[in-house]
Amino acid sequence: LMGMQAAIEQAVKSHEILAISDPQTLAHVLTVRVQSSLNDPHLFISYEPSIPKTQQPSSFTNLTQEELLAQLQKNIHHEVLEGNVGYLRVDDLPGQEVLSELGGLLVTYIWEQLMGTSALVLDLRHCTGGRVSGIPYVVSYLHPGNTVVHVDTVYDRPSNTTKEIWTLPKVLGERYSADKDVVVLTSGHTGGVAEDIAYILKQMRGAIVVGERTEGGALDLQKLQIGQSNFFLTVPVSRSLGPLGRGSQTWEGSGVLPCVQTPAEQALEKALAILTLRRALPRVILHLQEALQDYYTLPDRVPGLLHHLASTDYSAVVSEEDLVAKLNAGLQAVSEDPRLLVRAVGSRETSCPEAGTDDPLTKAPGVPKEEAAQRALVDSAFQVSVLAGNVGYLRFDRFADASVLRALG
Repeated sequence: LMGMQAAIEQAVKSHEILAISDPQTLAHVLTVRVQSSLNDPHLFISYEPSIPKTQQPSSFTNLTQEELLAQLQKNIHHEVLEGNVGYLRVDDLPGQEVLSELGGLLVTYIWEQLMGTSALVLDLRHCTGGRVSGIPYVVSYLHPGNTVVHVDTVYDRPSNTTKEIWTLPKVLGERYSADKDVVVLTSGHTGGVAEDIAYILKQMRGAIVVGERTEGGALDLQKLQIGQSNFFLTVPVSRSLGPLGRGSQTWEGSGVLPCVQTPAEQALEKALAILTLRRALPRVILHLQEALQDYYTLPDRVPGLLHHLASTDYSAVVSEEDLVAKLNAGLQAVSEDPRLLVRAVGSRETSCPEAGTDDPLTKAPGVPKEEAAQRALVDSAFQVSVLAGNVGYLRFDRFADASVLRALG
């Protein structure tokens, strides 16, 4: 706030701002001046005559179960997608009071439906904020152990206090298994509490963040009435001092960087593709182990290769390119054999002569009967010429089967 008082006094003396008669224009000018003076885009002034001067906190005490569910479903949506992938979209995170009151309903109507899924997508693309006190509830269900973990320290300016945030020692229902993948979807609008959750899950659980870099907003914003006017100041009142006790490392200002960057509208599709690949990983590794056992020409090195494949951590693999690079680096290092090579074969490559059955050079029955066709086949497989100095030149790029050579003899 250094220099702010001088900036205010200068603005008053210049009469430039005081001369603005339109309240919306005045709010905009004030916002620009405040943000430039403090270099903080999270501060802004608004003119809102329709906002009641006192806002009562919503109470859930007198609501029926159906009304509670209706309130819940406005901001929380869930379903089970193809491939038994759980999908949980949270657009606004309630605070501790609400979550404590709705805990049983959350478990019964949402969480129990997702517990049996093989992977979970947590969609925070539309979550622009929420209550700080709700953070432990979300991260605790995705924290696989019963041990409590310090996940953040929050400084609150109005009370001038700091508060540590820990995972809950116990939760209603079950926690999501550590063996299952969790993907978090983000956008450039993901802000505040949602950013903190994305960062914590990325660091604590190894969740795969897919989408756009988050807003880099403020952990908690409050809208304060300026005097008795219809002008309001929105101001950050809390900030993260470093999720997971990592000191200066925080997402505020810079945002959470995704593991896989993609436009927000394509993030879900990308996440499902990643989960499909990761679901296939055990089968891929098994086939690779079998191929090494059956075909590798240096059998004394096979046990070390099999152990390497079984003990490698594949948690960071999010694409075929990642998998191929990781496998090749590991297998070649263990075997000390640069010829040992894994590659991803796309559908366009499956028509190569080695895999095809229609190549006339592979079997004698495929050789045409007509002499002209036979000559064309020979010309396609062999290139023959006499070079300068009477040097014969013979080139062939494929080996024909012996029976084919006899038929063409």
